[in-house]
Amino acid sequence: MKIIFMGTPEFAIPSLGEIYKKGWDIISVVTQPDRPKGRGMHSLPSPVKEFALKHGIKILEPLKVRDKEFINLLKDFGPDIIVVVAYGKILPKEILEIPPSGCVNLHASLLPKYRGAAPINWAIINGERETGVTTQMIAEKMDAGNILLQERMEILESDTAGTLHDKLKVIGALLLINTLEGLKEKSLKPIVQDESKATYAPILKKEDGLIDWIKKADSIINLIRGTNPWPSAYTFLSGKLFKIWKASLTGLDTGKEPGSIIKEGDKLFVQTGDRVISLEEVQMENHKRMPVKNFLMGRDVPPSFDLTKKIL
Repeated sequence: MKIIFMGTPEFAIPSLGEIYKKGWDIISVVTQPDRPKGRGMHSLPSPVKEFALKHGIKILEPLKVRDKEFINLLKDFGPDIIVVVAYGKILPKEILEIPPSGCVNLHASLLPKYRGAAPINWAIINGERETGVTTQMIAEKMDAGNILLQERMEILESDTAGTLHDKLKVIGALLLINTLEGLKEKSLKPIVQDESKATYAPILKKEDGLIDWIKKADSIINLIRGTNPWPSAYTFLSGKLFKIWKASLTGLDTGKEPGSIIKEGDKLFVQTGDRVISLEEVQMENHKRMPVKNFLMGRDVPPSFDLTKKIL
């Protein structure tokens, strides 16, 4: 099969790598243009572009996927199939109609649950115990195409959005290969999604990481895990931004107001809406992230976090 691969971030690399190792004809990689990154805001290529450069694959970086010149170029390539893994833009009907075998997408959830840009984060934030990956035929409506294959995975209590991302990108790549082989052999039977079971996972904003200490401990722990590494869970301490990277549940309940801080030796506890949680890894504004015992060395802490909600 002649394949056009569309993807941008690190999540797409195992999939692109497996297709490349199979020796299939990748006639072009389509990725988003270089973006400014880091403290110096230097323009850097996407991980997918870096892979393509290393392996001599033709690269396209359209500013707009609806650009007529870009669409005509895809038609001229004559792909049998277009594979999309975390490309970052919705494809118009004109592109979906180009390949005779259609456009296939790898999505990091068990569709129809968690359609949208941040399925990994929201699955953890919402306390799901299971997630997975899905391959689907791309339709005009976002993540609503017919399901081809799925692979399930348990969400561990120790998982963060970062660790789950790294697991799913690997099993997703293998699922994608099985999907492409199945399509080539015409052995797959697409399944129509049940719209009544659809849920959505919108892109995260920085303010989504703000901790509301009135909520239950489980919910706060899930938020901390689900926003790690981005946008991170945060609160305010003495008027300064205070990020919490890791915390654990306890069976304690002090009866104090939510947001109250309890310091015991080199440990730091916080009362939530129902129980106390133990902070394990934190980061004060303009400082590096560190274990809480290091943060507490020679430091006094106020009796509570600032409960007035602030937006970064």
